[in-house]
Order: sequence, then structure tokens, then C-alpha cells
Amino acid sequence: MGRQRMGGPQYQKLDKKTTGQIIKRLGGYILNAWPLFICAIILTLVSNQLALMGPMYSGSAIDAITGESGVDFAAVWENVFKMLVCYILSAIMTYFLSILMIRISQRIIYTMRRQVFEKLTSLPVNYFDTNATGDIISRISYDIDTVNATLSQDLVQIMTSIYTVFGSLIFMWQISPPMIIVFAVTVPISIIFTRYRSKKVRPLFRERSRKLGELNGYAEEMLSGCRTIQAYNREGEIGNRFNRRNCDAMNAYANAEYYGAAMGPTVNFINNLSISLVMIFGGILFMYSESGAVKAGSVFFITLGGIAEFVQYSRKFAGPINEFANVLHEFQSAFSAAERVFRVIDEPGEPIDKKNAINLEAANGNVELKNVTFGYTNEKTVLHDISVLAESGKTVAIVGPTGTGKTTIINLLMRFYDANSGSITVDGNEIGDITRSSLRKAYTMVLQDTWLFHGTIYENIVYGREDATMDEVKAAARAARIDTYIESLPDGYNTVLSDDGVNISKGQRQLITIARAMLANNSMLILDEATSNVDSRTEIKIQQAMNELMKGRTCFVIAHRLSTIQNADLILVIQQGRISEQGTHDELMKSGGFYSTLYNSQFS
Repeated sequence: MGRQRMGGPQYQKLDKKTTGQIIKRLGGYILNAWPLFICAIILTLVSNQLALMGPMYSGSAIDAITGESGVDFAAVWENVFKMLVCYILSAIMTYFLSILMIRISQRIIYTMRRQVFEKLTSLPVNYFDTNATGDIISRISYDIDTVNATLSQDLVQIMTSIYTVFGSLIFMWQISPPMIIVFAVTVPISIIFTRYRSKKVRPLFRERSRKLGELNGYAEEMLSGCRTIQAYNREGEIGNRFNRRNCDAMNAYANAEYYGAAMGPTVNFINNLSISLVMIFGGILFMYSESGAVKAGSVFFITLGGIAEFVQYSRKFAGPINEFANVLHEFQSAFSAAERVFRVIDEPGEPIDKKNAINLEAANGNVELKNVTFGYTNEKTVLHDISVLAESGKTVAIVGPTGTGKTTIINLLMRFYDANSGSITVDGNEIGDITRSSLRKAYTMVLQDTWLFHGTIYENIVYGREDATMDEVKAAARAARIDTYIESLPDGYNTVLSDDGVNISKGQRQLITIARAMLANNSMLILDEATSNVDSRTEIKIQQAMNELMKGRTCFVIAHRLSTIQNADLILVIQQGRISEQGTHDELMKSGGFYSTLYNSQFS
């Protein structure tokens, strides 16, 4: 059988119209490398023509040995030499063809992967809210690799197969038209069996891929939670569950291989049968030719060398036909993978800024929401008629139960989403009239879920302000109470953090992100429970540093620990998407509403 690709998404069969569009778009990528592709076509034609000429010279050599006038050694060696030259040159050209197709495919895949990543970085946040991260990564890795495999291997194979089939047929027709009748029987049998068996076996390979994917996913999930598993003493149960999935995967693997194993031997049997029939039929014609019953020049006349030639061409003719169905299946998988990739590339990005949009420079930080209503879908409204004024340099805290819309307010302030109705202004300018980039640069965000990338501590701190000096970086680290820890490390600020900073504690990761925020001298600050991942002692130090950071800046704080927002200038209590209470800490405590109940429950 052809290559069976495992572990990726299960592709759906595309209709003819969609397939045509995919071929056209892939053709556009190929045309961008048209000089190399033309060279590839030339190499394909020449290498296959040389390979097809080899049997002709071998047949001539045999006729030179079995001629009526005796062995003509000069003719024998001449034809053997020509045959070797043809095969050697064909092999060399095929080698260069493979290298050339790899270069073409890599150039295409580089362009495609760059386009996908650039598109992903420009897509609105709602795309990532509605699409699984694993699926997005699969498109940029596995799907593009599937396209690459087809362009670098299957495309060469199908070009070679087409030329070989028609070339072999022409040579066989020139040798003996009557002997081609054999293939009128064996080739249809081979094609019908291959198609029938492939339809039966392919679902088994899909099931194998699905089971292996489930096994890999379960293993990844359990390994990421190994501490929790050990803490609850669940190693035995988890091991049993893994064994069940492992058993299912191995059974699926065995079924696919077992039923797929019959394909190769059966096709080989049909091929061998055709060769045997060719040789029997050819032997009969040869005897009649030798006896003089068939005169030279007749379509039934054949020499021993002609039989040898015909047998070799018949093998070249039958092989590609039997593999054609498998190659087409690989192409279908590649087209489906390309369709998933193009779907990302065609995804609409964030709406472009207005032509007369202004750049928000040196913002004062006066932010106002007026009668803002918003829902992620038309069926459900998350925020209802929200109005609030955050004056420059003031701190607005947002509290409330989970799922009431606190983070949604932040999403609207940053224009990750646009409000359905109402308005949001910064320094009197409607945020829709401000360029997104300048609006977002005016904010500094410190989130509960820290994000650090693979790089040095210094690179992570200066992420939002790359022109910062080392003295400024050290000052920010000192203000975040992380300088002592960093300087205690062997490489100090040049210490390399692994992906997401997993080689340091959660509290240290949070402190580094706070240092990053301190270095970015923006007029507006967003804090999403920025101290939730540190211990009480560290929280006190960070809170002191945060109070210093927040001076003179407009701050929006989402808080679950109410002790951190007692000094906020305004506290908003959000319930079911509405502002149920607002005021200072003392005012809300005196009113005896939801806030006071929530506060007392934390400190009772």
C-alpha cells in the first residue's frame, strides 16, 4: 500500500469544486518557483525516457546473442554499455529531481507556514476563544507537513507514473500489439481489487490514527498532572486506564496491518500472473516466428529479445497503475490538509482602523464607559448598560462572582472585542477612532496567568520596552522585589528560562511579569489578580511595589482577594453582567450589600 500517515486529524473527502480550488491555489505556490518546477519537469521526462530505453537495449543484446549467424559480441557489449549508461544517467537525474522537488516543496511550505503564522498573529481574540489551541497548532505543523510530503514525494511519483505508463504502453505496442491483450484482463482485475480493498482498509487506518491520537493525548494529560496523581495515590487506576487505551490502540494497529497485509501479496500475484501469461503467450508467438509460420514484419512476429523487452515494460506498466489509487488517496489527504490551512489564511482579521484614526500618544488616562452593552453571541448578552468613569490616575477595582463579565470589560477596553452598543472613550476620544496598536500600547497588563517565553530573564523583562537600559531593568526588578533572587542565580539576568518559565516557581514568574510591567512606562494599567500566585509574605511586598507602580496611572484591577483593593478609588460590583454596587470600600461596607457580605466571608 501507499504511505499511511498517522496521528493527525481525520480529513474529510472534498467535493470536486473545492478540490479544484485547492489545486489552483497550490498551483499558484508552485508557479512562484516556476524556474525550478520547469527544471523538475525536464528532469522527469529525461530520466524516465532513459529508464524506458534500458529494456530496449537489453532486448537488442539478447537478440545479438541468439541471432541465426551466431553471437555478435560487439553488438552485445555495445547494447549492454548503452543500457548501463541509460540506467546510470536515469538514476542520477532521479536523484537530482528528488533534491529539486524537496527544494520546491520547502520553499512553498516556508511561504505557507509564514503566511499562516502572520495571519494568526493578526486574528482577533475571538478566533482563539472559539478554536482549540491544539487544532491551531495541528494546522501549522501536521497539516502543512502533509502538504509538504505530497509536493516533495507524491507529485514526483504521479508525474513519473503517468510518463512511465504511457511510455511503456507505446514501447510494448511497438514490440507486439497482440501481447497487450494480456493486460486487458489483468490490469482491470488489479485496479478493481485495489479500489475495493482500499475502501475496506482505509477506515481501519483512520481508526488506528484515532486510537493512537487518543493514547497520545491521554498520556500527555496524565504526565502533566503526575504530581496530583501521586498526591491522590491514583497511579494504579491511571495505569489501568492507560493500559486499556494502549490495548485499543494496539488492536486497531493490528487490524489495520492484518487486513492491509493482503493488499501487497494479492497485487504481486496478479502482476506475476500477467508476467507469466505474457511469457507463455510470447513463447507461443516466438515458436511460430522461429518455425517460419509467422514472417518478420508481421504483428505476430517476435524475437526472444523482444519477449525480454516486453516483460520488462510490462512490469513498468503495471506497477504505477496498481499504486495510482493509493497516490490519489494521498493527494486527497493533502488537499484536505491544504484546505484546513487555507481556511486559516482566509480567516478575516481584525477590522482595519478607520482612515482618519488617530494615534494615542502620551495618554492622560481618562477612561469612560457609557451605557455599554455586549454579548459574545447574539443569543446571550454578557454586559448590560455598563457606565463608569475612571479619571486619570485613579484606581477602579472590579469584583464579583465568576462569569459575571469582569474580564469582558477588560476585553472591551483593549478592543479585543467591540461593544454592541454604548461608547468607550479615552481622553474624550471614542476608542473606535483610535488605532488599535496605539490604544493597546497605552495599556500595561499583568495577568493572573503569567506568560514568559524561552529566553533570558533580561529579555523577558524588556519584552514591552526593548530600548531599556540594564540600569532600568535592575530598577524595575528591585521595585518588583525580584532583584535579589535574580542576582543570586549563577548567570543573573542572563539566566535562560525554559518555555513559560517552568524552571522557576509560580511566584517568581509573577514577579518577573510585574517587573516587566514596571519597566513599561504606560499611563494605564490593567491588573487581573496579579498577586494570586504568591504567598502572603511575598504578596505584602508586591502590594507595596504595586502601590508605587499605580501612582499617577489609571488602573483597572480585577480582584478576588478583596484585601488588595481596599484603597481603590472606585469599586464596581458586577453581578449577572450589571453594576449592582459601586463606591469606595468604606461606602460599600456601610451599605451592607453584596460586597460587604463577600468581604466578611473572606475575613470571618
